[in-house]
Amino acid sequence: MTHLLILGAQGQVGRALAKRAYQRGVPYTALGRAECDITDRIAVERAVDTSGFVVNCAAYTAVDHAETEIEAAYRVNAVGAENVAAACAVARIPLVHLTTDYVFDGESAQPAREDDPVRPLSVYGRSKLGGEIAVRTRLKSHIVLRTSWVFSAYGKNFVKTILRLASQRSQLRIVDDQIGGPTAADDVARTILDIVAVCAKPGFADWGTYHFSGIPSVSRCEFARAILAHTDAVVLPVATKDYASPARRPLNSVLDCGRIFQVFGIGQPDWRLALRNVCDALATGA
Repeated sequence: MTHLLILGAQGQVGRALAKRAYQRGVPYTALGRAECDITDRIAVERAVDTSGFVVNCAAYTAVDHAETEIEAAYRVNAVGAENVAAACAVARIPLVHLTTDYVFDGESAQPAREDDPVRPLSVYGRSKLGGEIAVRTRLKSHIVLRTSWVFSAYGKNFVKTILRLASQRSQLRIVDDQIGGPTAADDVARTILDIVAVCAKPGFADWGTYHFSGIPSVSRCEFARAILAHTDAVVLPVATKDYASPARRPLNSVLDCGRIFQVFGIGQPDWRLALRNVCDALATGA
């Protein structure tokens, strides 16, 4: 059975992936930034050399802060990704690299396909695109996995932010013209394990970029209303142009996930099921 090296193990997907690997009996090593900082090339080379398959979940994800912390964002998302891919190439180890819908500008009315033109609107998106390019350039045996609107009971994410804000005020104004597919970190983790299981089979050759996100597609406002469905909070719609934020975000973040189904048989999960589990976990402290 393939031994996994999980980098970025303290993030949302990293934590979920370690938990799912344990449940499935998949041997793994989970390293957070303290154990392996991906911006440290030597540390990455040492860590990668002992694995059978690497999953890079490490990322700088503070989208708005990235507009002023440009060097920090690129150091992790671009240079760090290159360090991981280069180490995997030397060790001849395949890699799953997690990335984002923010590499697109969101101007198309159609869901974004893997081969659609990329045009990130923010420093975060550009730094993540830099990581994608580095992985493709450095390593043939790679899966670049783009996902969107990740949420869980851990870390910082939209679900936790909305619940926190609703505890402080009775009325929230949330953008209603940004559309996407909320995706549970646990669903991403299960998908990664399914991908690794197929990639580890002899003769696998369908390396490349894939999209994975939850359904149905909703606006940020609709997502917030679902999060607060069992509260008295009122969620009011507002246009992106009337909601100031340092970083520009794509209006249409919906991903076409046809390719991942065709190659791996992986369908899109209903995020509403996972949302209930996450809200229950947050309410009970589980």
